[in-house]
Amino acid sequence: MRLGYGEDSHRLEEGRPLYLCGLQIPSPVGALAHSDGDAALHALTDALLSAYGLGDIGLLFPDTDPRWRGERSEVFLREALRLVEARGGRLLQASLVLTLDRPKLGPHREALVDSLARLLRLPQDRIGLTFKTSEGLAPSHVQARAVVLLDG
Repeated sequence: MRLGYGEDSHRLEEGRPLYLCGLQIPSPVGALAHSDGDAALHALTDALLSAYGLGDIGLLFPDTDPRWRGERSEVFLREALRLVEARGGRLLQASLVLTLDRPKLGPHREALVDSLARLLRLPQDRIGLTFKTSEGLAPSHVQARAVVLLDG
């Protein structure tokens, strides 16, 4: 068994799209990032990579490379899954905590879990998704923390 941990955060800006778990969420603010800024998928990508000592998202997809500008984060997640599977790994479970003051994510829970299940190729009961606010400490950012359990 292997355990991986990853986290990511981005500042939020008015007028930018907000992507989480592979979906665009209706919001007046979105992540300021080189890619699409999907903090959830970035954290999951890092968690998968960390379980096998493969570095992090910045090593594989540096923000200094114009090729990744505006790229959808599913690309990064798919590559991390490919690298893990090439080493005999099989994802068993993923847990994710998203911290965001606005917009509220509760109304999007089902769609977010559906998207994660599809992207991770896991049944929904193998995906933990928790929402938190910063309690006003950091209202202009989004943060994601992820833990993954793998066999192999």
